[in-house]
Amino acid sequence: MELILLSNGKTSGDEELLGYAKKQILAVLERRKVAKAILIPYALIRSDYDARARDLESSLGISVTSIHHFDKPAEAIAQAECIIVSGGNTWMLNQMLHEKDLIVPIQRAVREREVPYIGWSAGCNVACPSIRTTNDMPVRSSVVLPSLGLFPVQINPHYIDAHLSGHMGETRDERIAEFCAVNQTESVVALREGSLLQISGTKLRYYSAKDQGFKIFRHGQETTEHVDTAALSELVPFTCC
Repeated sequence: MELILLSNGKTSGDEELLGYAKKQILAVLERRKVAKAILIPYALIRSDYDARARDLESSLGISVTSIHHFDKPAEAIAQAECIIVSGGNTWMLNQMLHEKDLIVPIQRAVREREVPYIGWSAGCNVACPSIRTTNDMPVRSSVVLPSLGLFPVQINPHYIDAHLSGHMGETRDERIAEFCAVNQTESVVALREGSLLQISGTKLRYYSAKDQGFKIFRHGQETTEHVDTAALSELVPFTCC
């Protein structure tokens, strides 16, 4: 598989979409000889689908077409050279993937044809077994939890461990701990801004533009922070680098 799962699309001070991860992304596109990509923009609620596609074209230097232009979305995925899944609202995105019957076509494209999958924020969330560790509100009344399951462990993107002055609600750490308490056999990988997990073939790598680590949350165990993926070796079927 070729997966690039990013916490976020932009970092502070860098207006270029996916700019902090261009080196990793362009290397995959070049190796796979990708000239065009299909954008899945369903997570966008207050932004324009085609504008997002143009931003990606400008950043990555390839042709990008939003999937809403295709009468048969599943067939578009079956022919795709690359699949890019935008951030936005995870609930909306996952619901639309199910409504458009895209779950299996995407799984087959990525697993069988090794089509590169690039997803950030919501696009990262839906690559997990479910969207239970999203930070977003369930804006749709008919919501679905299971997602693509391309990556076998739950991810929490946009992770922040800061304590905001005057905030009396639960911290992100407390929310993730609640998830682990309810789902005691599962783990959560928390990705800070400007970081990503990349699966290439059978190898799993981690990158942070800010030289920060990721955290692993597990029920009944101390939360740990890491700068390489060796700590995930017991949780994933990949070679951790």
